[in-house]
Amino acid sequence: MGALMERTQTPAEVTLLDRRSVFISAMCIGLALVTGVVAQLLVTIIHFVTNLAYYGRFSVQPASPAGNHLGWLALFVPIVGGVIVGLMARYGSRAIRGHGIPEAMEQVLLNESRIPVRVTFLKPLSAAVSIGTGGPFGAEGPIIATGGAMGSVLGQFVETSALERKTLLAAGAAAGMAAIFGSPVSAVLLAIELLLFELRPRSIVAVSLAAVTAAAVRIAFVGYVPAFAMPPIQQPSEAALASYVVLGAIIGTLSVYVTRVVYWIEDLFEHLPVHWMWWPAIGGIAVGLVGLYAPRTLGVGYTNIEDLVSGRLLGTAALVLCLMKFISWSISLGSGTSGGTLAPLLTIGGGAGIVLGELAASTLPRAHIDVRICALVGMAAMFAGASRALLASVLFAFETTLQPLGLLPLLGGCTAGYLVSSLLMRNTIMTEKLARRGVRVPTEYAADFLSLINVADACTTKVVTVNADDELGTLRTNDVSHQGFPVVDGNGVLIGVITRRDVFDLTKPSTLKARQAVTRPPVVIYLDSSLRDAADAMVREKVGRLPVVARGNPRQVVGILTRSDLLRAHERRLAQAES
Repeated sequence: MGALMERTQTPAEVTLLDRRSVFISAMCIGLALVTGVVAQLLVTIIHFVTNLAYYGRFSVQPASPAGNHLGWLALFVPIVGGVIVGLMARYGSRAIRGHGIPEAMEQVLLNESRIPVRVTFLKPLSAAVSIGTGGPFGAEGPIIATGGAMGSVLGQFVETSALERKTLLAAGAAAGMAAIFGSPVSAVLLAIELLLFELRPRSIVAVSLAAVTAAAVRIAFVGYVPAFAMPPIQQPSEAALASYVVLGAIIGTLSVYVTRVVYWIEDLFEHLPVHWMWWPAIGGIAVGLVGLYAPRTLGVGYTNIEDLVSGRLLGTAALVLCLMKFISWSISLGSGTSGGTLAPLLTIGGGAGIVLGELAASTLPRAHIDVRICALVGMAAMFAGASRALLASVLFAFETTLQPLGLLPLLGGCTAGYLVSSLLMRNTIMTEKLARRGVRVPTEYAADFLSLINVADACTTKVVTVNADDELGTLRTNDVSHQGFPVVDGNGVLIGVITRRDVFDLTKPSTLKARQAVTRPPVVIYLDSSLRDAADAMVREKVGRLPVVARGNPRQVVGILTRSDLLRAHERRLAQAES
């Protein structure tokens, strides 16, 4: 019995960061270095495929499909690309279909952040083929998915926990976004809002270091230049600021219908009487037809975004680009080809912002509305409404243009878009697919309520104890109304816990003393521990009650905490929500 007393199990001390956190952070930095190089390699491969498919030359120099001279033959290039992607998905991995983020979210939520190794290679290659042959996507979606897959694979080769693998996955994804756009802060926020589903130092430090590292790799390749160069803007007037907020609300409404149309088209493909392997080729027909009429819709299209926020693309040209890009992208994405969502959403939102901004500027000439800011707010509000990544959208638009005076319009417009989208649409463009599969995606991040309450505020201090020398026969004749009892010796020192089942177990002789019925070391909780610590201890040790002790004297029982006490603690949370 003395041995049991010596092995009293006290709550584990939890620190914000430890040596393991340093190790995981170091892994994330190394992962980011590789992801940054892979991002540049992906862009190079896209250029190579574009040059080969549209110009018949072996070159890795930047090239846009919009400048090709193939004429009507250009119609067949996206179709061929779709066939190749379909074959890669059929015989390689079906996980390469789509833009990758929902699939990464699903692995985080359901599969302990485990992504198959082959996805790491097939996703960027399939995306390079899809985009290089005219697919209306950006390179950011595939590289975010690839970075996440690389982080997951690293976490599977090195001995890590599920939470650590999730951190590595999110770090790889954030590194991919930072490597493409040079936007480390928004990359971290995107990882928090779409992949981590938490805000803890153990994960934030590692992901932040990865994003910074990947951004530094981008600087080494292309220099410290914004992804979308934009002329300096002026401080908006009060009337203009109000107009940008209204604009954001309108764009947020559009984002709802954009999302619905994308999934409506996806549903239509599900009813086609042909194997899904051929769907990307069918989507390629739409891409080719739209590309013949509007060549700007083909390929990555980052220059389109820069032209919109710079004010070089206005009026009818902006409207046509917005509509044609939406048609091409929604059909192609709905077909299940490999591509991303961010760049197309930015293009559609920026074009809509230009059109609405010009209309507002002609209606309210004294407000001095800047259509370039309208494009900036439009593209960010579209992404905020479609993805509900509010803070990531605001900071992304700032980091990719380096226009600090745009922050206030961005915050107002994106928040308005987020508000309208939340009111009109239950799921987002990232989570609708998961919701249809029955996967519940967290949408709110708040401090764990149980971690805010001390055990001292919830435990029962009037403890019914059992003397270690009492016999079970004596206990059986007493009024045993509780489910468990701390067993103490003559000096009040805790020996262990026996349950009501132990007392009335007729296989045990009635002369057996309570101290002899104790079969395991006592599991205790401190007065100043949180209810979260207590709940974790109950689950870990498979017990329903914990003796409460003072930190300075873990052998002296001062209270007892049960599962019922944990449930009653939530009454305060419900009262706060209903008040």
